[in-house]
Order: sequence, then C-alpha cells, then structure tokens
Amino acid sequence: MTPRKWNRNLCCVQDRADIGAAWGAVVRARRLQFGLRQDELAALAGVSVRSVHAVEASKPTVRLDVLLAVASSLGLPVSIGGADAANGGGES
Repeated sequence: MTPRKWNRNLCCVQDRADIGAAWGAVVRARRLQFGLRQDELAALAGVSVRSVHAVEASKPTVRLDVLLAVASSLGLPVSIGGADAANGGGES
C-alpha cells in the first residue's frame, strides 16, 4: 500500500467517524426539539432505552434496524451511500 493510498483510507475512516457523531447529535437535537425523554423515544421507536442512548452516543455497534426505527420515529430521513454514490459514480 502506498502512503497516498493509506492516507486516503485513513481520511475516509475519519469521515465515517464524523458522520456517526453527526447522526448522534442530530437524533438528540430532534428528540429534544420534540420534548421527548429517551425512554419516551424508545417506546415510540419500539427499541430499548439503551439503544436510544447508543444512537445518540454514536456508538459504532448500533444496528441499522435500530437506527432506522429511531430516525423514523423522529421523522428523520436516512440514506445509505458512500462519497462515490453522492458524486455520481466510482473511480475510473
């Protein structure tokens, strides 16, 4: 692996970590905007309070179905795709 390739991969890992942190903050802000406690959101989403906490804390082990349930309960859209998908394709 060349240093350039390694640096690019490291950058992507950092970007993914930032995205996770951003999601946690968005979920928490939306929950507070609606005046909900974590236990109330958990009941609405059909997940545990621990799961809501994990989403808000941006835990990397949060299951996708949990994230989708919590986001849906808050009216938050979720899309899955990498930088390549957002830019209309991959490397040529």
